[in-house]
Amino acid sequence: MSDPELRVSAEDRPPARAAASPSRATLLLFLAAIIALAIGGYLVWRARSEPPPPASPAPAFATPEPKAAVEPPRIEHPVAVAPPPAPLPGLGESDSVIGGALAKVLGKATFEQFLIPQDLVRHIVATVDNLPRKYVAQRLMPVKAVPGPLLTTGKDASLAIGADNAARYTPYVRAFESVDSRKLAAMYAQHYPLFQLAYSELGYPTRYFNDRLFEAIDNLLAAPDVTAPLALTQPKVLFEFADPALQELSAGQKILVRMGPDNEAHVKAKLREIRKALQGS
Repeated sequence: MSDPELRVSAEDRPPARAAASPSRATLLLFLAAIIALAIGGYLVWRARSEPPPPASPAPAFATPEPKAAVEPPRIEHPVAVAPPPAPLPGLGESDSVIGGALAKVLGKATFEQFLIPQDLVRHIVATVDNLPRKYVAQRLMPVKAVPGPLLTTGKDASLAIGADNAARYTPYVRAFESVDSRKLAAMYAQHYPLFQLAYSELGYPTRYFNDRLFEAIDNLLAAPDVTAPLALTQPKVLFEFADPALQELSAGQKILVRMGPDNEAHVKAKLREIRKALQGS
């Protein structure tokens, strides 16, 4: 803030006088200059020594900035959320509840053989979200990795997935087929708030997880039915499909295709059944 403008009031000015002789006029001008400097100095000192006027008192409570309203999730496939048998725990404490519920649907032996019991809800949600994408992180999968390496035949231009590679996936496919789809859908509906919370935590507060689940299922069902031997290339460490169209498939579709045509057909049939159960039909 700039200093206030200083003025001398009319009362402080010397009264007007008649003309005087040059010597007397000079003396009067000299005295007037001294008086003006004294008055000006006093006013400057006073302006600097007086405390500034008090600022307007701040309100006791500052008015917060209005927050942008969070849009509710857009819903295409609503879930008829069923009341759970007990109050749902927090997401970080949900492993025992979700693990126990899945073990009842799958069977305890199947659950222990194929599933990873830690961070179940978060890993299921992350995997479902990634299956229609180009890559899915193995460390985030709720299912244990298929044992053994990819079995191939031939080399160089004749390199392809071996016919015996499909057997590596067969135990998983059989366990998947044995699931009661209606019980699985009911268990999912009872615990749906946890899945939605994990999806929001993943970075989608305005999206609906069940819609993403349907997107993932539909993407898997759209995987091509390949019966011919699947030719491969190995540009570095990992194998890739030699056919560019197959290499451009989503991560989930590539998993299905690598299973072999019979396993793929069984998985797709089960996915259609689960999709109907999720719709309540």
